[in-house]
Amino acid sequence: MSDLKKQATSMHKAASGLRTVGHCTAKPLQEFKAQSDDLGALGALGSLLSATGEIREGMHTLTRLTKQLEEEWEAEAKLVGEVSDAFDLLDVLIAAAAKKS
Repeated sequence: MSDLKKQATSMHKAASGLRTVGHCTAKPLQEFKAQSDDLGALGALGSLLSATGEIREGMHTLTRLTKQLEEEWEAEAKLVGEVSDAFDLLDVLIAAAAKKS
């Protein structure tokens, strides 16, 4: 197996891993978001400190940031997959050129 083929295989595996991140975080993220709307666990302490709104806003911010990370990971997976495909093609072209020589 050529070095380009090994790199392409490695990059393909990395891209596949990046694509699955969203599947792994979807349920926990949904549960986290749901909890941000139900901060009853803070009880009187949250009300006394007037912190409930700030905590809710912080949780919403974390949810948005997580979604943005998932979008970045998906874009990265696409790019890595395209580079992997390019390496595969280059490997085939090099092999074809070597056969002609």
